[in-house]
Amino acid sequence: MTTVAEKLDTRGMNCPLPILKTRKALNLINSGEILEVTSSDPGSVKDIASFCTQTGNRLLSSNEADSGFVFLIEKA
Repeated sequence: MTTVAEKLDTRGMNCPLPILKTRKALNLINSGEILEVTSSDPGSVKDIASFCTQTGNRLLSSNEADSGFVFLIEKA
């Protein structure tokens, strides 16, 4: 079971706000901890994946849910 250290809700926000808020939230947690991000922006699927690749953070999962898109990111 994955323990989430912090949750971020960016539903209703459009690019680039979900990425900017994700970066800020990751700065608040420790290396190895998990951030859960929920977004309603379909573009965030590619954006979050690219962000993780560029920053070295690990995208553990990317799923579509009733509430939008849910991402689990492990801070590098």
